[in-house]
Amino acid sequence: MSIYDFNAKDINGKDISLSKYKGKVLLIVNTATGCGFTPQYNALEALYKKYEEKGFEILDFPCNQFGKQAPGEDHEIKDFCEINFGVSFDQFSKIEVNGKNEHPLYTYLKSRKGGILGNKIKWNFTKFLINKNGEVVARFAPNVKPENIENDIIKLL
Repeated sequence: MSIYDFNAKDINGKDISLSKYKGKVLLIVNTATGCGFTPQYNALEALYKKYEEKGFEILDFPCNQFGKQAPGEDHEIKDFCEINFGVSFDQFSKIEVNGKNEHPLYTYLKSRKGGILGNKIKWNFTKFLINKNGEVVARFAPNVKPENIENDIIKLL
């Protein structure tokens, strides 16, 4: 099993097979528009622009489970990210990353790379790095800045 076995709704509500990303290096991030880490969108976008042509993708999964910091509908989140941070990487519909209603993709990600809280996501902007074979190779805490994982991304490209 790999991340390619999962589907998710994009920010516009279209069902997307993650097999679309086969052969690419991915950074999967649960985000929020009203979080202290929200400015990380700037660094995420910079990484995306820098490595997109080399086969790097960012998959943004908004989540409102932590302090209700991702309020609003999907279209509002999309507009906020485009206007304030120029986000051009792929965004998905708001999901849950912990608990009985968590998205199956996150169940899988957490089973491959547990964190400080075991198989729970601690907060917004937890990052999972995926290699070109769809394998989870690293997990980064919310306080790890995207620019600090650039070398990890380069190694996989």
